[in-house]
Amino acid sequence: MPSKIEKKQKAAKLRKPPRDFSYTQNRELSWLRFDNRVLDEAFDETVPLFERLKFVSIFESNLDEFLMVRVGGLSDLAELKKQPVDNKSNMTASEQVDAVMEELPGLLTRWESIFKSIEGKLDALGVHRARIDSLTPEERTFVTRYFQAYVSPVISPLVIDPRHPFPNLRNGALYLACGLDGVTDEESLLGLIEIPASMNRVVEIPSPTGTYSYILLEDVILACLDSCFGSYKPLDRALIRVTRNADIDPDGEGVEEEEDYRQHMKRILKKRLRLQPVVLAVSGSLEKPTLKTIRKALELSRRSVFTCDIPLDLSYVFGIEGKIPEHLRNELLFTPFKPQPNPAIDMSRSIREQVLQGDKLLFYPYEAMNPFLDLVHEAAYDPECISLRITLYRVAKQSRLCESLIDAAENGKEVTVLMELRARFDEQNNIEWAERLEEAGCTVIYGSEGFKCHSKICQLTYREGMALTRLTLLGTGNFNEKTAKLYSDFMLMTAHPGIGEDANLFFRNLSLGNLRGDYRFLGVAPAGLKPLIMRGLDREIQRALVGEPARVFFKLNSLTDREVIDKIAEASCAGVRVDMIIRGISCLKPGVPGKTENVHVRSIVGRFLEHARVYAFGVDSDMIYLSSADMMTRNTEHRVEIAFPVLDPTCRALVHEYMGMQLRDNVKARSLTSDGTWVPVERKEDEKPFNSQEALLERAYRNAEADAEAEPALASQPEPEPQPAAPEVQKVRATVIEPEPAPAAQPQAPTTTPESNVRHKKPAGKANAIERHRPGRVRMGLGLIGLGLKTLITGKTK
Repeated sequence: MPSKIEKKQKAAKLRKPPRDFSYTQNRELSWLRFDNRVLDEAFDETVPLFERLKFVSIFESNLDEFLMVRVGGLSDLAELKKQPVDNKSNMTASEQVDAVMEELPGLLTRWESIFKSIEGKLDALGVHRARIDSLTPEERTFVTRYFQAYVSPVISPLVIDPRHPFPNLRNGALYLACGLDGVTDEESLLGLIEIPASMNRVVEIPSPTGTYSYILLEDVILACLDSCFGSYKPLDRALIRVTRNADIDPDGEGVEEEEDYRQHMKRILKKRLRLQPVVLAVSGSLEKPTLKTIRKALELSRRSVFTCDIPLDLSYVFGIEGKIPEHLRNELLFTPFKPQPNPAIDMSRSIREQVLQGDKLLFYPYEAMNPFLDLVHEAAYDPECISLRITLYRVAKQSRLCESLIDAAENGKEVTVLMELRARFDEQNNIEWAERLEEAGCTVIYGSEGFKCHSKICQLTYREGMALTRLTLLGTGNFNEKTAKLYSDFMLMTAHPGIGEDANLFFRNLSLGNLRGDYRFLGVAPAGLKPLIMRGLDREIQRALVGEPARVFFKLNSLTDREVIDKIAEASCAGVRVDMIIRGISCLKPGVPGKTENVHVRSIVGRFLEHARVYAFGVDSDMIYLSSADMMTRNTEHRVEIAFPVLDPTCRALVHEYMGMQLRDNVKARSLTSDGTWVPVERKEDEKPFNSQEALLERAYRNAEADAEAEPALASQPEPEPQPAAPEVQKVRATVIEPEPAPAAQPQAPTTTPESNVRHKKPAGKANAIERHRPGRVRMGLGLIGLGLKTLITGKTK
């Protein structure tokens, strides 16, 4: 007879069928395939030569972050006796680390080979990096004098012996290492010199006119190494760089009772520099005993040591772009592009008035961010503007936006800034801006414990007599002037009253720590975003099941959420066509017979970073949402994210057109196969090459030129009412995904408003944290509901 435990186990298996892994793949391996796709751009000879070198650097930067965050976190999990299992590949943490380490050598070999090839071609054209083994007598004299005058007084050579312990090697820093032979009988002497980060890494060498020669700072030290250790003689030499685990949870570290949250984050950043090493990179030649000493001190296995014959840390590449001789720039670089004016916005008029007349949609980097920046600056000095509220995740170091927020506070406006201090690798910059904003009089708050605020939302409130009006600005990317010139993102500027009321409620909930607010138009994670996606997919599934045309379109950075993946597979089986543009990770494999046959996945990697998130449902895309969130569990369940509908017909037509252009791309696009690899999109014999990013650049220029030509002709005429464009999609009435009915209220014990997360000794689990931050359901008035229904039915936004 089976025991009670066996009966329960059998019953559990019947209730919960085993996962199907036939149409999913491991996240980490998918990520490495994406980074290999980035490296493909370095091999593409249609890309200007120096731009190809930049892609080599981007590949390394991506890989560094992957090792620090993903492999670092998995390495910690691999130490557990009972390891968690990946729900996309059924692999344990240690199995995933093994798979990654098996893939890395081939990737690194490819990376090294293309760097050498590109640098050789640049050298032939006159952009020359000097190597210590090929310095001319004149160059060696220059390097020696430079070392003696500028470098020698700064460096601090260390001799490691039994009396001098191995130092902490900072994460990502460069060190020169060498075995030493001294006048004593001591063995195992090791010499270390940290390459000073305070000095310029690129040292320009005098060269003939029309050329540019340089040497890296580490090579200057290597060339003069014999004079660095006194009586000790270097036996071998190499550059080394340690990549450490950076997957540290700031909330998991605990905040002291009287500790300011900014001080807590500063302490966390220092700790990151000393976390467990993940890999050691070596450039040069070290004897086995020397390398073994370093490896043992870092507690790394042999497989975690990678050797190469090119510079470590290629971030210097972007610094020499401005030094390229003028006559070579057209050949080596992309044609310079300046973001163009939005044709729907007249920069000579009040931006506020124009948004009140109708929604405006900005599309970076093809269109400039100036309308948004001007609107915030305008609000800072507008006597009718009474408050500005904004969430900030990644901020430019020189931020015109933050300066305008400071001006607004100094002008007596109520300015509330939710500054997310946990934006990985931007923490220090955000801390500095938070301090400046607070000093200027802004109210600065931080994200809820356990939940990063990744939303991109700004609201400006105006008082006109006794009435209030709100402008709400929602983006798919950060409010960052620098990345707005590099990343492809949307920003919606709207005076829609329903969206404005939702945004007002969102900011109120943030201040109360309520993560389960009810919203009519917005989908807000962690509670309301995934249900919105599921209901949209369910609607299309029901249409397909009754024989109606059904379609879903997603544009994402990554797809890893298992529930969403399974629902997409269900939609495919029901007959729904699913088109996706996924730049990076896709744990779903399309084209698997009987599972994902109707799913089509593309990736576009090009001059600009594809960053926008778009969710569209229906063959006519009657439901279009833009969002800050990818379909990753971290975004859908463990962050504060926003998806917002595009209701204005002109704006919806623009999104529809832009996405259609990207689906036509047959130059930079790659298709994901059923085995999880990326292959070039097949082009028909009579099909012309179509690069969507280049086409969007040309479109932005044409729109700007047409607008400039139209201005003189309209100057003498009365200003007409703005007329929307009329593409086919305009005929489709915009709809939104209806929220789920509210559950019956349950009696609860009275609770007190939780304090800010700045002063918690111990973090609660994420699930408990949501409940802890739930002070109660906020109900909207009947008048607002009527207004929302009227807007939904008529489509009018004012």
